[in-house]
Amino acid sequence: MKHDEELIALAGTYSAHNYHPLPVVVAHAEGAWMTDVDGRRYLDMLAGYSALNFGHRNPRLIEAAKRQLDRVTLTSRAFHSDKFGVFCRRLAELCGMDMVLPMNTGAEAVETAIKTARKWGYEVKGVPDGRAKIVVATENFHGRTTTIVSFSTDPESKHHFGPYTPGFVVLPYGDTDTLRNVVEGDPDIVAVLLEPIQGEAGVLVPPPGHLAEVRRVCTERNVLFIADEIQSGLGRTGRTFACEHEGVVPDMYVLGKALGGGVLPVSAVVASREILGVFKPGEHGSTFGGNPLACAVGLEVLAMLRSGEIQQRSAELGAHLHAELGALVGGPVTAVRGRGLWAGVDIAPAHGTGREVSQALMDHGVLVKDTHGSTIRIAPPLVISREDLDWGLDRLRAVLGSG
Repeated sequence: MKHDEELIALAGTYSAHNYHPLPVVVAHAEGAWMTDVDGRRYLDMLAGYSALNFGHRNPRLIEAAKRQLDRVTLTSRAFHSDKFGVFCRRLAELCGMDMVLPMNTGAEAVETAIKTARKWGYEVKGVPDGRAKIVVATENFHGRTTTIVSFSTDPESKHHFGPYTPGFVVLPYGDTDTLRNVVEGDPDIVAVLLEPIQGEAGVLVPPPGHLAEVRRVCTERNVLFIADEIQSGLGRTGRTFACEHEGVVPDMYVLGKALGGGVLPVSAVVASREILGVFKPGEHGSTFGGNPLACAVGLEVLAMLRSGEIQQRSAELGAHLHAELGALVGGPVTAVRGRGLWAGVDIAPAHGTGREVSQALMDHGVLVKDTHGSTIRIAPPLVISREDLDWGLDRLRAVLGSG
């Protein structure tokens, strides 16, 4: 048995089967490239679902982590650390907000946003206790905790994990009229929680003007607009935040993935002082949330974002990516969606399922991942070179028989 087969078999025996990974075993990675245990190189066109926006082992981020490893890694929030306040200030400044509540994983940040919105609804808006509702969208993906899967419309994420948490109203994604009518007609609604672009659903972009109308309705009805920018934020779409494409500023950003630079999990909720000020000591927390190592890496991520270079790179290479993918529509591809260096590509049935195309691309040295049966997601690190991006697109054309 080959070494990679042994390791795959080991994982299959001793780990729960909650993922269906491609049969590749990565041993080393740098920039936009990964190398398996047998020395074969692959172009990473998924970037850890946007967690690796700055590439694998980005030198600036690795150096920041190394410096902090020699000092202090964890204090818990029982004490202050010299990195915590600075990180919170700089993240708040990047978002144009007042306060930050750091956590670890994206799901923790979404849970924090839900708790914040409910508490704000009771203590600031004046909704009767126990009646707060949050509007969410079909095909959403905000994480996999019990509360979050309670408002999922994906049967695989939800089946046999009940009883489910109440307090959510699920509406069609991008249906502006329905959302407006529901929010205007129910005084118990405290928040609208949306992904500005839905990643897991196949990189779905809402209709033009939808986010702006959500913002208007939320402002008018004293409802919080919560933008889950865990995948779409921090440069992925060619802007710092996907909401910027419609000139929209939400009441609350939910961030994660790229905030940790692909080094460790870092997430956060960012909002105004009025909103996050509802928390008092002891009401919410996390042992590792805002730890010094996370803050050190996060600070370097924020420094890289402040220049705007990574966003501009994503916008320029993203325009090229979408032009090249768009040329395949009508042949092996039925549709392409997305913004910046992020695309959902629907494969024509004659050319195979999304899984089959992903496996064929793996055999050609390119790593992507499928979703919803017929769709592959393309989201390379934002530091990818134009030459490497074109090389990956050439492999896609070869697999689809169009190049």
